[in-house]
Amino acid sequence: DEMAHEAKLSDERASKAMIDAARLADELRAEQEMSMALERDRKLLEAQVKDLSMRCDDAETNALKGGKKAISKMETRIRELESELDAENRRFGDAQKSLRKSERRIKELTYQQDEDRKNHERMQ
Repeated sequence: DEMAHEAKLSDERASKAMIDAARLADELRAEQEMSMALERDRKLLEAQVKDLSMRCDDAETNALKGGKKAISKMETRIRELESELDAENRRFGDAQKSLRKSERRIKELTYQQDEDRKNHERMQ
C-alpha cells in the first residue's frame, strides 16, 4: 500500500516535472524566437545605419563640391565686376579730362570775345 502511495507520488512528481519541462521548453523556444527576431532586427538596423552613413558621406562630399563651385563662380564674378569698375573709372577720368578741356576752351573763347568787344568799342 505504501509502495503504491510512493508510486502514485512519484507519478505525480514525474507528471509535474514533465509539465514543468514542457513549460520551460515552451519558454525556451519563445526566448530563442525572440532572440532570433532581435538579432534579425539588429542586423537590419546595422545595414540601415551603414547605408545612411554612406548617403551622409555622399551628401557631404556633394555639398563640398557645390560649395567650391559656388565660391569659384563668385570669385569669377568678382573679377568681372572689378574689371568693369576699372573700365568705368577710366571712362570717368576721360570724361573729367574732357570737361576740364571744354571749360578751358570756354574761358579762352570768353576772354577772346571780351577782347574782341573791347577792340571793337575802341575802334568806334
